[in-house]
Parts: sequence; structure tokens; C-alpha cells
Amino acid sequence: MRFSNTFLDEIRDRVLISDVIGRRVTWDRRKTNVSRGDYWACCPFHGEKSPSFHCEDRKGRYHCFGCGVTGDHFRFLTDLEGLSFPEAVQQIADMAGVAMPVADPVAEKREKDRLPLLDVMEMATQFFQDQLQAAAGARARAYLRDRGLTGRTIETFRLGFAPDSRNALKEHLAGKGIPKEQIEACGLVVHGPDIPVSYDRFRDRIMFPIPSSREKVIAFGGRAMSPDAPAKYLNSNETELFHKGNVLFNFARARRSIQSAGRAGEAGQTDNAAGTIIAVEGYMDVIALHQAGVENAVAPLGTALTENQLELLWKMTPQPILCFDGDGAGIRAANRGADLALPHIKPGRSVRFALLPDGKDPDDLVRHDGRAPFDKVLAQAKPLAEMIWTREIAKGSFDTPEARAELEARLKQIVSVISDENVRRHYQQDIRDRLNSLFQPQFQRGNQQGRGFAREGSGRSFGRGGNDQARGGRAAASVAASDRLTRSGMIKGHQDVPSLRESVLAVTIVNHPLLLQDEYDEIAAIDYESRELQRLWSAMLGTAATMTGPQLTRERLIEKLEEQGFAALLKTLDQQVRNARLWTATEEAAMEDAREGYRQALALHKRSKALRWQKIELEREIADATEEGDGEGVGQLMRALQEVQLEALRLENQEAIIDGFGVLSGRIKGPTHK
Repeated sequence: MRFSNTFLDEIRDRVLISDVIGRRVTWDRRKTNVSRGDYWACCPFHGEKSPSFHCEDRKGRYHCFGCGVTGDHFRFLTDLEGLSFPEAVQQIADMAGVAMPVADPVAEKREKDRLPLLDVMEMATQFFQDQLQAAAGARARAYLRDRGLTGRTIETFRLGFAPDSRNALKEHLAGKGIPKEQIEACGLVVHGPDIPVSYDRFRDRIMFPIPSSREKVIAFGGRAMSPDAPAKYLNSNETELFHKGNVLFNFARARRSIQSAGRAGEAGQTDNAAGTIIAVEGYMDVIALHQAGVENAVAPLGTALTENQLELLWKMTPQPILCFDGDGAGIRAANRGADLALPHIKPGRSVRFALLPDGKDPDDLVRHDGRAPFDKVLAQAKPLAEMIWTREIAKGSFDTPEARAELEARLKQIVSVISDENVRRHYQQDIRDRLNSLFQPQFQRGNQQGRGFAREGSGRSFGRGGNDQARGGRAAASVAASDRLTRSGMIKGHQDVPSLRESVLAVTIVNHPLLLQDEYDEIAAIDYESRELQRLWSAMLGTAATMTGPQLTRERLIEKLEEQGFAALLKTLDQQVRNARLWTATEEAAMEDAREGYRQALALHKRSKALRWQKIELEREIADATEEGDGEGVGQLMRALQEVQLEALRLENQEAIIDGFGVLSGRIKGPTHK
């Protein structure tokens, strides 16, 4: 049976080509970059000892630089395994979880009917091109010349002119034997039951052909020559060929550009911006940028960016740049783009935002000074997180607790729409870090009048003290606690003996269960090495889940955990942190101090584990490279291992891991400890 292009594209997009090929080859660990979807292996089509077979998930293509084979998902299966094309389609559809299409006479007729419409659109494109070069197009040619477009650019984008006539195009197509039903189906004329005689949709306009991803003209955009025209820009209406929200102007050309840039990038011959896609606001922006040498730009078709258009961008690049004018309307459009993208971001998939100088668009920027000013704007593109943060803090001052609480609640609500759990957790952490940085000066000013923590000799005491005394005591206590906590975490002990750092994490949450309300995702994800703590953590999370609001108290939580047999362990953990004088983990610590101590201990815990796994992985790779006799690879891996070991050493020696010890807020609950 014949498969529609729409169906083939759908299943191809749902299945990574590396998943298809990876079942038949072994990826080379040194050359493969999984995070970029970039894979290398020894070619399965010809015998070789060094990997020259390459595939990229982003492009959905493979190529062998040794024997020259190239293709997509289906070609790989038909050429390597001898499957017929329908069998290859069936296999990819099964991997995609998509049912094979059943024979549908209506759908087959629709697909058959589409083909003549593409021919009609091609005829219309040629007609408009001819009209631009005719006497009737003189004014349009002058306009394009004034806009700085060269003849080559006009030809590249196949720009044309629709004469100021109600029936010039209609009569031209009819003269070539095109039935009126096809002319109407292409959206080239205005027609309907209340219109006695149809007439040309585009009149006295510069014409911009809009090609599909397969570079067939499927629609037009028209720019009015008359200042009195009701609409400055007019697009084709929705047709069988054209759905505005699913199309990006210049899509195919921009995709080719970044593919070329990707190959050049591997040879170190291009910049980062050339390897991504830039979404601008209009046709003329795209065309002017192309003429200035920026060939990787696309544009939505006269409307705000849609979800489908955003997905098209992500199919081409993991981090497109959305470029907007720097005026109020442009900033509002950028904010809409941020809200549109946020629910759909994933690891390795996001957007950045480039804001042009106020009153400028890309066309203005490159017309006189070339691409350099635009490249500078791209280099300053903001990440999505920065865009959201900048927008929210611009809404007012935060000099009161109520205003700060409102900002925090609003930011939490904004990032809660992120569907990917890991990305959402990191955004929540990013917000906490930014809020702490924004509000920290206010806390410090408050501490100047608050209580201090002083160190006298080898003992410690809580009480009122001068500012110098508080700061000195705090620093000394931080260094001492850091040394104890860091060394305990970096020395890997018996699996069932909790390290001091793991004990701090557990005890802090048990003593301050309200932290669960703000930090739940990260708390639930803590991976303990101690089996006893693993059991305690599972019980604690399950118990806390049954308590809501005011029911979630330290006393009730400990009571329930003791009922489950954890009394002795809780006592041991509590004594362990008290012996180490890490008071931020105890029940007497103020909430602000407990939260800060927990966050710093967790950050250290995560980094320590990551370094340990990096060390194990590098040691394994060194052993493999040694067996293979790869002296150069061993040297590179050894240098990487040394860097990991140096960072681990720095982690052991860093100061202020647990900061505060009751002085961040100046409040200590309960009795004094010495």
C-alpha cells in the first residue's frame, strides 16, 4: 500500500534513529555524545576497525564516511536487513506505538487530490514572479530595491507581484486549463455562496511564496503596496495544503543551513549561533537576515508562535533562539513565547531569547551595518529561566514580607506547569537560589540588630552579642562544621553506617518536617547509601503523606516513626549530629537556618556522589582503553580523572558547608547547647 507523507513523517519523528540503529551496532564510547544525540559506530555495511559510521537523532539520518551509505530509518532497515519498504514502515510504526493506516479510500483520494493543487500553486508562483519583472511590477521592484534587497535575494525567495486586478491570476490559470474548483481549493480567489463571481485574493501586493518542509509552495503572503489597504500583510486562507499554525516561513532552507553548520562545527569552522534556529517575527526579517549571511532564520506567519511551530523548531535544534523587537510589543511577544515553551521543556530542550534594541527589527539592524550588530544581540540571548525571572521581578518592589511572599508564590506557580519532573525540580531550585540572592541583603541588615552566635575557646553559647562577635563566631563555626561534615561524606564507609552528611539530611527533615512542603521533590529523591536510612526515608515519606496542614508536626512524625521501629535509629542519628555540634539539623534550630543547612548539605551530597561515579566511570574507561592499546585515549582519560580527583579534594577543603548555626535569622528555639 502507499503511505502518506504525513504518516511517514509522524512515525519517523516519534522514533529516534539511534534506537533503530543501536540494536544492530555498538556505539563507540569515545566519539559518541549521547546528550547531543550524536552517535558513532563501526559501519554495519562494510568491515572496518575504526568507527566512521555516524547518525544524528536531530536530523534522523545516518552516513558512513568510509563506504558512503546514507539514509533514514526506513532505508537502514531495507538496506541492512533486506526488509521490504512496507515491512520497514511496520517495524518503525510498532516502535512508535502508532497503528498502521488502514486502507481509506477517502484519505487516498484526498492525498491524490493534493498533488494537482501543488502544481497549481507552482503556476501561481511563476505568474507572480513574471509580473514583478513586467511593467506592472515597476513600483514593487523599486520598493524592494529601497529595502536593500538584491536581485539574487529576490530570485532565491521567488518574490513576485500580484497586479492590481480582480481577475488577472484567475484568468491566467483558467487559460492553462485549471478548473475553478482547484483554483478555489488553493485559496487563490475569494469565493462563496454570497459572492456571484470569484475574484483574486491577492491584488497590488508584493508576494512571498510560503514553501512546505518539502519545498513545495503551499501558500502565499502578500505585502500591500497601497498605504490605504485594509491589511498591510495578508496570508492565504486555510486550505487542504496550508495550515498556518503548522508552518514556519523558510523552514527547509534554515534546516539545511544548520545541518551545514553542524558539519562545519565539527571541523571548528563555525560559531554556535549558526548551529541553531532563530525565530524572528516576519518575512522581511528572514529575507534581510539571509542576505546578510544569517541563513538559519524562520518566522511564524503573521501570528504569535504556536505550540506546533515550537515543536518544528525543536525538531531542528534543541535550543532555538526566539528573537523579538525590543519595544513593548516585542517584549510581550517574548513573554508569551516563554509561557508557551515552559510546559514542554525537557533535559536538553529549551529556548533562549534575544531582544533587539528598542525600535529596531532585524531588517533595520543588518541593512546598513551588516550582520555584526545582530550577531552581538544573539550572543546576549537570555536563557528561559532568566527571561521569566526578569519579567517577574520587574513587576514591583519587594521591600515587605508580603511582597516577597507573593513573588515566591507566583514563581512557584509559573514553574509548576513544567511537565518534566527533573527539569521542574531544577527550576524550583533555581528560583530558590535567585530569591535567596535577591533577599539576602535584607536578611543581613536584619541580622545587624539581631542575635549573634559566638565561639569562646572550645565551647559554644547562644545569646546576644555584638555584630563583630556574631560574625566572627559564625565564620569560625562554619569552618569547623564544614571540615567535619565534608570529611565524613568523602570517606566511603560501610554501607549500613550512615555518614555524618547523610545523618544531617535525614535528621533535619525529621526535626523540621515543614521543609517537605517547599522541598518535597528534592527530599523524596535523596539517594542514601545506608540501608537503614533508605528504610527510614521510605517510612518517613509514606507517613508524612498521610498528614496534611497542621497535622504535619515533628512530634507526630517521630511518634509514627517510633511506632514503626525506628526509635533507636532516630536516637543514634540525633546523637551523631549533636556530637558533631551541627545545630542546624536539630530541633532547636530556627527554620531559616535549618533550611539553609539542609540545602548546602544536599548540594554537597549530590556533588560528592557525582564525583564518585565520575571517578568509577573514568577508571573503567581507562581500563578499556588500556586493553585496546589506545595510548592517546588513556592519556586524555587520565587527565580527566586527575581533574575529578582535584575537585574532590577541593570539595573536602572548602569552607562554610553548613552556614549560620542559628544566626541567619537570629532566632534559636529551645534551650542553649554548649
